[in-house]
Amino acid sequence: MRITLFSSKPYDRDSFATANRPHAHDLHFLDARLDADTAALAAGSAVVCAFVNDDLSAPVLERLHAGGTRLLALRSAGYNHVDLAAAAALGLPVVRVPAYSPHAVAEHAVALVLALNRRLHRAFNRTREGDFSLHGLTGFDLHGKRVGVVGTGQIGAVFARIMLGFGCRVLLHDPHPDSALEALGARYVALDELLAQSDILSLHCPLTATTRHLIDAASLVRMKPGAMLINTGRGALVDTPALIDALKSGQLGYLGLDVYEEEANLFFEDRSDLPLQDDVLARLLTFPNVIVTAHQAFLTREALAAIATTTLDNIAAWQAGGAANRVHP
Repeated sequence: MRITLFSSKPYDRDSFATANRPHAHDLHFLDARLDADTAALAAGSAVVCAFVNDDLSAPVLERLHAGGTRLLALRSAGYNHVDLAAAAALGLPVVRVPAYSPHAVAEHAVALVLALNRRLHRAFNRTREGDFSLHGLTGFDLHGKRVGVVGTGQIGAVFARIMLGFGCRVLLHDPHPDSALEALGARYVALDELLAQSDILSLHCPLTATTRHLIDAASLVRMKPGAMLINTGRGALVDTPALIDALKSGQLGYLGLDVYEEEANLFFEDRSDLPLQDDVLARLLTFPNVIVTAHQAFLTREALAAIATTTLDNIAAWQAGGAANRVHP
């Protein structure tokens, strides 16, 4: 079967080539991001495999369907970039990878916490330039600090366990409490209490109409002054322009982002020889207490292998008349 993979990188090609050996599909890897202009490149492919920043709006889906596509296989857990109603109307099933390596994303969130707290990014740059002073590099002990976790699915639960291991007091917020985390000493609280008490706040919830801009100007004011915010979930969980005022005033003390609301035309590409056109991101990058990584939290060998294997297994199940990991409108 012919499968076209959009937004594919060398690491995708390696992992999918390995996972494809038992299936022997005809894999076509494209660097191009899927949108209305590139959809024609999938003509003749029964399956299109898309990533998080590909455009799967109704016009794109219509072009894919007209070109012979009959299945959309997402290489991601999130599916907020898919017009599910349009896909259903076209008879295009959508399958996803609901879990690949929660440890990969959770550990990256912890890495952001540690790097921001101990100013590792600043210390690294200083020592490379021969500056071995310690001024401005003072951090704080994680032990005993309150860590708020919004969303306690697989990734949030792993993050919470790691922070409990540091000796942190962990506060949780999720409509579906995890009793195993409560048994370890974590405590579920209302969102307002979590915002007010957390020294560190980490977002691990899905992007929905309810959670879009969950962290905005109003919620930033309710946060503990000088707190740290980490987002490895979805960019639109945060109203990014509101972060700038909070950073300038000192209300927000540290910011670690692996996702960005307007990342679609920026992330996953080398744009180092071009002027940055996104004024909000450019402003964020000027703050010494901000670290932005380009949606790399998922990027471990284990996660890539799991993504490729699950995606191809989803396709095999669809071929057999099943519906493994199907997303419904």
